Amino acid sequence: MTRKVTKQNNNITTLKTIIENKLSIQFNLDGFSFSIYNIISKKEVYFREYEFENSQVTSENLLLKIKDIFNTDTQLQNDFSSVIVIHQNNLSVLVPNRYFNKKELASYLNFNIKKLTIDYIAFDPLEGLESKNVYIPYVNINNYLFQNFGEFEYKHHSTVLIEKLLNSTNNIEKTMFVNVSKTSLDLVVIENNQLILFNTFSYNTKEDFIYYILFVAEQLNLNVNEFSLYFTGKVNLEDAIYKITYKYIKNVYFLESNNTLFSELNIASHSNFILLGS
Repeated sequence: MTRKVTKQNNNITTLKTIIENKLSIQFNLDGFSFSIYNIISKKEVYFREYEFENSQVTSENLLLKIKDIFNTDTQLQNDFSSVIVIHQNNLSVLVPNRYFNKKELASYLNFNIKKLTIDYIAFDPLEGLESKNVYIPYVNINNYLFQNFGEFEYKHHSTVLIEKLLNSTNNIEKTMFVNVSKTSLDLVVIENNQLILFNTFSYNTKEDFIYYILFVAEQLNLNVNEFSLYFTGKVNLEDAIYKITYKYIKNVYFLESNNTLFSELNIASHSNFILLGS
C-alpha cells in the first residue's frame, strides 16, 4: 500500500502548458517524491511525496512501485526541460581525489558493504571537497526513467545533501547536521565550512538513533552541552527520536529553509531538505 502526500500551490494548472520546468526526483526503498521548478518564476511550483507502508526489499520491488506512480500521476507525464534523479541508499563512500582511481571503484565500496554483487558503480565529484562520492545507483530504475525522459542527470543523495549544507551554512565551530529518513539517518559534521565527517546509519528504534549521534559526538570529542545539532528531514518536535535527542544534546534545532514553497504549502521548512532545502 502507498500513502500519497500531495503538496502543491495554486499555480499547478499552468504546468501542463509550460515546458520551462525542471523535474527533480528522489527515491529510496521507503518512498518516492518529486518537485517541479519553474525556470520563469524561479521557484518550485509543485511537490508530491509517496510514502510506502512497508519498505521495499529489493530494487525490483521499488521499480514496480515507481511504475505504478508514473502510470497514475499525470504531473510526471508532462514535458520537462531537464530532469535530475537522486538515488537515496547507504551504498556509498567518500574517496579523496588523491586516492581515487576509476579502476578501483568496487574496492572502495568493499570497505562499507559486506557482499558486493553489482553490475554498475557510479561516482559524483564533490564540489570544493577534492573528493568523489562512489556509490551504487539503482540501474533498473535509471533504465526505466530513460525510457520516459531520455537523457537525464543523476546523483547520490549524500552528494546533494553535503553540497547544500556546505553552501547554505557558515559554521566556524563543529556543527552536526542530522538528515532523517524513515529508517536511516545521515550524519554530517562541518567545521569552518569544511566537511569533517559524513556517514549514513540504519535505525529501528529511538535508542539506535541516539546511539549513532552520541557515538559520532564521542569520536569527534564534541561536548553534548556545547555543540549544536540541526535536524532536517522526517522529524518533528513530537517524535520520539527528537525527544531522546533533546534529552542528551543541549542545543538541538531545525535547519529552516528559505524556499517559499514551504510557507505556501504549510509544511515544516526543515523537511524534504534534499529536494527543497536552500
